[in-house]
This record gives sequence, structure tokens and C-alpha cells, in this order.
Amino acid sequence: MPSPDTPSSPPPATSTGSSTSPSISPSISTVGLLAAPTRLSARLADEAHPDARRAFDLAREIFVAGGRIDMGGMATTLGVDRTSVFRWVGNRDALLTEVLWSLAVPTLGQADRATADLDGAERVAALLTHFATDLIAADYFRDFLRREPARALRLLTTKASPIQRRYTATAERLVRTHLGDTPFDGAIDPPTLAYLLVRVSESFTYADLIAGDEPSPAAARTAFRHLLRVA
Repeated sequence: MPSPDTPSSPPPATSTGSSTSPSISPSISTVGLLAAPTRLSARLADEAHPDARRAFDLAREIFVAGGRIDMGGMATTLGVDRTSVFRWVGNRDALLTEVLWSLAVPTLGQADRATADLDGAERVAALLTHFATDLIAADYFRDFLRREPARALRLLTTKASPIQRRYTATAERLVRTHLGDTPFDGAIDPPTLAYLLVRVSESFTYADLIAGDEPSPAAARTAFRHLLRVA
């Protein structure tokens, strides 16, 4: 999740299912949060909670710098007690979830823009490959995976955390936008295809944690293209 730029949140785009390769950046910015909101995501979207925003911005800065987010250390930096930080942003997992997703959104947006000259299944495959490649190449993200592998897998690859649900919702919007509501003449429905694409992405991006193999953008690309029937 290499982009440290704070993502914008324009209204979601309407899915057309056309073959004109529409830009779907607005949907990428919002569809995940709409699918799996949290107390903290709501507070961050509400300007009435500046303390939550201040704590979140500090946590994001620490994470991008390659550091470990520590609630006690954050409290000291912010000049408050730990109880205040927990009241503002919830527990550490809740905070990490929003930090990770805030970095995923602009990275997905970069992938969307980089593949704007493609359409259909080829665009979906290329966009997801671009996203996986950027994750694999991001040093501070890999540092987090190595530092806290069990927590990382729990937050990133299970339905217990909002991140996988958000990624799956985003993948489903990609499928509906570029393949329509009945992909491959109805051979598979969009939610199922989206979930399979997410699991492929996870398998190759976190291969070192899951199976002890090297993460491989090339293998991810091959798998995406095979699943999406791209020649």
C-alpha cells in the first residue's frame, strides 16, 4: 500500500457495464468504506471529531515511516493519556485497519489510472496486477508484514476485519464496471468472481506468510489473466 497520499472521497460512480473503459476512481475511493464502515471510519469522515483525525494522521505518519504504531507512544506524542487515544480511535486493530485501507485506496487509484487504456477483463487483470505489484514493492508495508505477521494476516485476509470485505466490494465494482452484471455469459456471478480475485491477490501478495514462498507479481498476473479468461 505504497501511496502515502490521503485519498479523496468523491461520490461513487455509476456502474455502466459498458466496454468504453470508464474511469472508476470515484468508486475505488468510496465503495469499500460503504461496504464495511467502522466506528473509526465514520469519525474520520465527520469533521466533528478532530481528535480522532489528529491521532489517525499521527498513526499513518508512523506507519509510512516504517515504525510500529504504539498506542502509548502516540498518547505521549499527542500529550494525552492512553485512555483518550482509545476513546478517539478505538483499539490498535481498529486504528491499523483504517491506516492500511487509507493507503490501499490511493494505490488502487494509481492502478486504475495506469490501466486506463485497457478495457474489459484485460483491464481488471492489469489493474489488480498493478495493485499487487505495488504492495509487494512497498518496503514499509513489507516491514509491517515481517514485524507482525499474524496480525497482518488477520487484518488483511479474513472477513473478521473490514479490509477484505472492502477489497472484495471494490473488486466486485471492477467486475460489474468492466464485465457487466453477468460475467462470461453468466458462468459466474460478480460477488463470487470478486471473492476469487481477492483470494488470488492475497495468495501471491502474502505468499511468504501463507506458504513460505516469495511474493510474485508475475504469478499473480498469470493467475488473474487465467481466471478472467484473458488470452
